[in-house]
Amino acid sequence: MTRSGVPGNARGATMSGSHDGGDVSLVSQEHIEITAFRPEHAQGIVDLFRAVYGDGYPIKVFYDAQALTEANAAGQYYSLVATIASGAVVGVQHLFRSSPYPGLYEAGAGLVLKEYRSLGIIKRLLHFLYEEWAPGQPNIEEIFGEAVCNHTHMQKLIHQFNYVETALEVALMPAAAYEQERSAPGRVAGLLVFRAYKKNPQKVYVPRAYKDELEFIYSEVDDIRELAPADKELPDDRISQADMELFDFAQVARIALHRTGSDLSECIGALEGQALDRKCVVIQVCVKTSEAWVGAVVDLLREKGYFFEGALPCWFGDDGLLMQKLIVGPDFDGIHLYSDRARQILDMIKRDWARTQR
Repeated sequence: MTRSGVPGNARGATMSGSHDGGDVSLVSQEHIEITAFRPEHAQGIVDLFRAVYGDGYPIKVFYDAQALTEANAAGQYYSLVATIASGAVVGVQHLFRSSPYPGLYEAGAGLVLKEYRSLGIIKRLLHFLYEEWAPGQPNIEEIFGEAVCNHTHMQKLIHQFNYVETALEVALMPAAAYEQERSAPGRVAGLLVFRAYKKNPQKVYVPRAYKDELEFIYSEVDDIRELAPADKELPDDRISQADMELFDFAQVARIALHRTGSDLSECIGALEGQALDRKCVVIQVCVKTSEAWVGAVVDLLREKGYFFEGALPCWFGDDGLLMQKLIVGPDFDGIHLYSDRARQILDMIKRDWARTQR
C-alpha cells in the first residue's frame, strides 16, 4: 500500500502558523476552556486550520467538518480543543492512528491562533490529553509522538509528560518543511517518544548486533518486556509480507514487514526499487521483534546498508525495530537533542551508520 503526503513530524508535531489581527490585551482576559471534541467543534477546527494554513495543510480531513466528525466517532482521529466564551475554537491537538496497530495512537496536528499563542494553550491541551483524557479511553493502549530536532522546544515540553525516548529518525524531513521559521539548513531528524496507557507485556527477540542498544532502550520503557536472543534462521516455508507508504513531499518511504521468510531479500529489493523510482532519499524498515529470527532479518538489512534507529513499542501490537537507509548525508551535526538519553541513542545510531555503510 502506498500513499502520498508527509510522515509523522510534519503532520504530527505541535505546529503553529500565522493569523493576522487580534488585541493581545483583550485576548489575555479571555476564558479558555479545554475539552474533548463535540460535533459542534468541527467547523471551528476547519476554520482554525484555514486561518493558520490557508488551504495548504496536507491532511484534508481538517478541511471537512463532516469527515472530521465521522473520524472522531470512529476513533480514527481524536480532537481535543481550546475554545473561548463565544464557542470559537482557538487551539486544537489531535491523536490519530498512523501505525499498523489500532491501539497505538500518534499525538500531533496541534495548532493555536497567532493572537492566543502567549497563553500556554498547547501545554494545557497536552496536559488535558495525556494526564486527564487519554487514561480513561478504553481503546488507547499507547501514545507516541515525533519531536523535531532542529530545536529542542517540543522535546522539553513532552519530557514533562513521562514519555520515553526510544528511537531517532535521521534526516526525516526536508528543510523546506520549516521554510517559514527558517530553522533548518538541512534535513531534520525526528525523535520518537512513547508512553504506555495499558500494559502489554511481551517477549522481545533481540538481534545480536543490537543487544547493547536494545537493552539500553528497554531499560526505561514503561511496560514489561522479556528480552530473549534472536538466534533462529529465516524460515524456508514462509513468504514475506510487507506494505509501504510513500511520502512524496518528504521523499520518504516507510516499509512495514508483517511477515518475513526466505524471499525477504527479493521483497526488500522490489520495494526499494519503487521507492527510488519515486525519488525517495530516506527508506525506513520496521521489523517485528516477536519473531525469533529477527536477528537474521537485521543482518540481511545491514548488508543492504540499513542502520539502527531504535525500538517502536506496540507498533504492530508486538514491538517493532526501526532501521533506515539514506541516499543523502545524515547531517548528524544538525541534530539538537534535549535529554542525555536521546544523545546516547544518537551515539548508537552514529556508530551503526558508520559500520553499515559501504
